[in-house]
Amino acid sequence: MANLVLYSIPVFLALVALEIVWASHHPDAKGYEKRDTAASLSMGVLNVIVSAGAKGFSIPLFAWMYEHRVAELGRSDAWWSWVMLLFAEDCCYYWFHRIHHEVRLLWAAHVNHHSSQYFNLSTALRQTLLTPFTGPIFWTPLAVLGFPPWMILTAQAWSLLYQFWLHTEAIDKLGPIEWVMNTPSHHRVHHGKNVRYLDRNHAGIFIIWDRMFGTFEPEGERVVYGLTKDIHTFNPLRIGFHEVAAIAHDVARAPNLAAKLGYVLAPPGWSHDGSTKTATELRREL
Repeated sequence: MANLVLYSIPVFLALVALEIVWASHHPDAKGYEKRDTAASLSMGVLNVIVSAGAKGFSIPLFAWMYEHRVAELGRSDAWWSWVMLLFAEDCCYYWFHRIHHEVRLLWAAHVNHHSSQYFNLSTALRQTLLTPFTGPIFWTPLAVLGFPPWMILTAQAWSLLYQFWLHTEAIDKLGPIEWVMNTPSHHRVHHGKNVRYLDRNHAGIFIIWDRMFGTFEPEGERVVYGLTKDIHTFNPLRIGFHEVAAIAHDVARAPNLAAKLGYVLAPPGWSHDGSTKTATELRREL
């Protein structure tokens, strides 16, 4: 069941092709750029390879936590168990996603998904190279609650499948459904570098977590996609590791241990001398 994503790749590519045709008839849309799309697809291929190797770490971790479970919620023959898993996994995803935006070392693992200045279905395939290693710990509570590893992997797969269609400008706001579900409108906000959009709408499937935990922002002003400091490269390896290199540079020039730790563990944008600002500080100024 966890191979659902692999089986869906031909569908992903077909939908990308259809969106390219749509974008050619909608000049107001950001659309596609060949080198950017090629970079996104390359990142997707690399992620598949890295994720396959990372399963050698995540599956034993889930299995070990499952052996020390405190409940038996993972009953695959019970419909209610799958419903609980749907919501529980999505809550785990929310915190994984949010914290990867709020701790710079983790942001370095996640940032390449936000590095495109375009927003289309190929952007959904611009997957990360490091979160297969930094992410699994956020799903271990599911194993402790009694969900076996194969059920966790299945839930992660359907979450990833759901999120694919969120990366498009072709779908406008969807009315009342947006109170509960994550939608393209909500996710466009998440990919925006507009100050009011920074670190907002971390949801996977359900937008309820952002509403509950104070990170929701509706789409208003036109979204400007990319990073607050864009990178100008289409090299997949530079895309994947540019922030790791930036952290190393900042740590090397930091004047003391506290500053060095700040450049690793504080939110992105933190600086010991105030020369750069975090998303929270920028919103406060706004």
